[in-house]
Amino acid sequence: MGTTIEFSDRIDGDPCSCCGGRTTRLTRFVYRDGNAYAVYYGAFSNNHPGHFVSLAISIGEWGEAATSEGRLAFAVRIRSAEAEFQVMVVDAIESPWQDVAFLGRMLNRKEALEHCWIQEVFHLTDQIVSEDPDVREYLNGSS
Repeated sequence: MGTTIEFSDRIDGDPCSCCGGRTTRLTRFVYRDGNAYAVYYGAFSNNHPGHFVSLAISIGEWGEAATSEGRLAFAVRIRSAEAEFQVMVVDAIESPWQDVAFLGRMLNRKEALEHCWIQEVFHLTDQIVSEDPDVREYLNGSS
């Protein structure tokens, strides 16, 4: 069955605190073989310097009895380069969701890159840029 993304909740219109542009916020649920596996939040602005998508990817336990202690969050940015998409893991302080306890503890860059789940994070970012229509549209310059 594999990994699938549930495309829900897109909120447009919030002004960006640093550039004044229109910010789009995304909430996505990720399932592996039909079971909750991860959540990601995304945000981008139509006027933001650098033209990137900020993501908080939370992986771990998502069952009914699960708590945030069973999850970890990774702060990521994705931007479009000439013929590819570039993914960068950033420090928690650079994430708009650094204090969202629901996602689990957010790792700093060094810790994230050394964590055994980092390959899962990169797999998800590949899936996000290939399947999430809002992210693709923004990165391709259509938004």
